[in-house]
Amino acid sequence: MILLASTVSGSIPVNQLINSSKQRPSSRSCVVNSAVAMTNEVKRSCEFYDMHKELIPYAEAWSWQKDIVKKRKELIEREKDCSDTLIILQHHPVYTLGTRSSEAYLNFSMKNAPINVYRTERGGEVTYHGPGQLVMYPIINLRYHKMDLHWYLRALEEVVIRVLSSTFFIKASRIEGLTGVWVGDQKLAAIGIKVSQWIAYHGLALNVATDLTAFGQIVPCGIQDRQVGSIKGLLQEHVSSNRRGAESKYDIDDNQLIDITHKSLVQEFCKIFQVHLRHKPIPAGIAWERPEVLHSITEKGD
Repeated sequence: MILLASTVSGSIPVNQLINSSKQRPSSRSCVVNSAVAMTNEVKRSCEFYDMHKELIPYAEAWSWQKDIVKKRKELIEREKDCSDTLIILQHHPVYTLGTRSSEAYLNFSMKNAPINVYRTERGGEVTYHGPGQLVMYPIINLRYHKMDLHWYLRALEEVVIRVLSSTFFIKASRIEGLTGVWVGDQKLAAIGIKVSQWIAYHGLALNVATDLTAFGQIVPCGIQDRQVGSIKGLLQEHVSSNRRGAESKYDIDDNQLIDITHKSLVQEFCKIFQVHLRHKPIPAGIAWERPEVLHSITEKGD
């Protein structure tokens, strides 16, 4: 399941590798790799709004995305080129449903919802967003990448799979017939998109140090027989499974884990989609706050 990180060896030095993923990788991965190789050799410009340390209300981020999409469409109508956009952030606790999501997957009545619930235009069933989860919203013109929704979904999955492999040596995979990224029976990343006139938005959510309790109030993504997991949870499993005398040492808090994962997400996204990022300031009017550090992972070897 876990082969712990070489790229963050200053924080998580490890000499023992574990690989116990029960899931057979989907054959779709080879399709993604070949399709990625077909993308433009010249890197496209991509505006980058980096708010990975901030908690952004879902409604504001959603409205912001739609505003960007509207402006992109206006440029296309005038036959002008437009850059891609990447937004990375965290959300205040919220449940979101796709355009055809069933409320049967909510374990509460809408009148007595424990937190805000939004029905959006993305695909997919209900999911949860909250602190400790990195949400990536690429707003890209698929005309300049590949006009294929299946390729796009597999490419987003590939970003996460490579992050887990290269940064944490976590063996992740796809499951045939399902969207998302899995480690064994645990789903670490959920993906839901909307594409209009080949402009894609919404995106993916990766559980890094997420409190998974809120997922108990829903049937995540409408999948009854599988669990939700997080990077932190997998690291903790590795810590607890270590025997006396192990030389592994851990000293990392949630914010550090978020930072490490964020850096890798950005790098892998740029490789997969062949873009170069232009950092942009947070727009005026976007409300945000920093989450507090609630937990840390610590182990000292004997």
